[in-house]
Amino acid sequence: MKNPANDNSVLTIESNSIEYVAPENRHGKPVDLFTLWFCTNVAPLAVISGATSVLVFHLDVMSAILAIVAGQFFGAIFHALTSAQGPLVGVPQMIQSRAQFGRYGSLLVVSFTTLIYLGFFVSNIILAGKTLHTAVPAVPVPVGTVLGAILATLVGVIGYHFIHRFNKVGAWFMGGALLIGMIMMAPGLNAQILRQGHFDAANWFAVFGLCAVWQISFAPYTSDYSRYLPTTTGFAKTFAFTYFGTSLGTIFAFLFGVLAVSTGHATDAMQAIRTQTGVFGYVLIFLFLVNIIGHNGMNLYGGVLSLITAAQTFRPNWLPGRNVRIVVSTVLLVSSTVTALWASSNFIAIFLNAIFTMQIVLAPWVAINLVDFYLVNNRHYRVAEIISSKGGAYGSFNFKAIAIYLFGIAVQVPFMAATYFHGPFASIVGDADVSWMVGLVATALSYYVFASKDGTRSPRAAPAGVRAAD
Repeated sequence: MKNPANDNSVLTIESNSIEYVAPENRHGKPVDLFTLWFCTNVAPLAVISGATSVLVFHLDVMSAILAIVAGQFFGAIFHALTSAQGPLVGVPQMIQSRAQFGRYGSLLVVSFTTLIYLGFFVSNIILAGKTLHTAVPAVPVPVGTVLGAILATLVGVIGYHFIHRFNKVGAWFMGGALLIGMIMMAPGLNAQILRQGHFDAANWFAVFGLCAVWQISFAPYTSDYSRYLPTTTGFAKTFAFTYFGTSLGTIFAFLFGVLAVSTGHATDAMQAIRTQTGVFGYVLIFLFLVNIIGHNGMNLYGGVLSLITAAQTFRPNWLPGRNVRIVVSTVLLVSSTVTALWASSNFIAIFLNAIFTMQIVLAPWVAINLVDFYLVNNRHYRVAEIISSKGGAYGSFNFKAIAIYLFGIAVQVPFMAATYFHGPFASIVGDADVSWMVGLVATALSYYVFASKDGTRSPRAAPAGVRAAD
């Protein structure tokens, strides 16, 4: 195993990739998770998504605020629960899936999450190109897209320590800038604007779902950014700092988008911000651009770790280090940039369809992950057994978990209310898409009831190995 203690310098390329981080190499404070997730979510994509609550879903301002706050606080529970696994287990999130699905069975989930990472990476480099063009019209959108992709890749390649420091500093700049922007736009919020739009149950739940899935979509890589924390950090602090950092940051950004398009009477959130904040709008756009690059570095970092996890499944004695991460990052840079240049003309439609589609694969995975870790295994995994070439105590395939996962996907289909498919029970809540909730609950209950209780998959019954700390 590489020694992470040798590359703690902020600008040194991280030597570790998917290996277990031993207790003697742990460092950092749980408060770092607050700044990481706060800054990550105070981003243009969140601003634009918040604006859709009034532009696309036609909610009045107060209904939009309630849907956003409720959705983010609800979704952040799952985000924080997965983040809290990091210090307890010491490995990236996708490696942990082997404990639930088996060594080879986990490839199903790893494949889905890799596509999610890359989907967000592509979306954000498109947005980086548009933002740079807005700030400097002389720079064509395709050129800005390529530059944004390259810079985000550099962030992802340097890795864990730089990402944390980047967001620790950025949280103050982004939070302060958005607060100033809101103060500048607030006088335009009058009674007439508050009366615009209306409450609609289907659209309210759609916004609620968008916000909840926004948070849940981070779950496949949250422990990637907490696995270096000391084992003594424990559960409570990791959960709390992640929960409030990610929920408050995203609520702030979503509401900023609502305020911008409502007071600016505009259909483009970024243009409304620039128009209403004058010269300061250029400061905001510049900070947004930097934030997009930092945020997207995390998407690339997670995607790279997932791909390496998939490859290492077939080569258990392989210990990939920084050179492998650099090569895989370069390959993803090229392929994602080509995709972004093709997709940019229809960005918003593609993004909204993608994030709603994510519900169907993320909800059952999150349910199985959390029930298995917290209830079935009582917060204990033997990492040596997860890494074992034959799957160790967790086996090569956990067919029961795979079957329940597929059931969790299938049970959602009748409740789906998407643009491309309308299930027979889609109108159960005013035509709102509640399929992900059905999948979440059905999968969690099924896994808890049918998960092995005979001790064969219990960490205490496993052969000796590295075990997560309490």
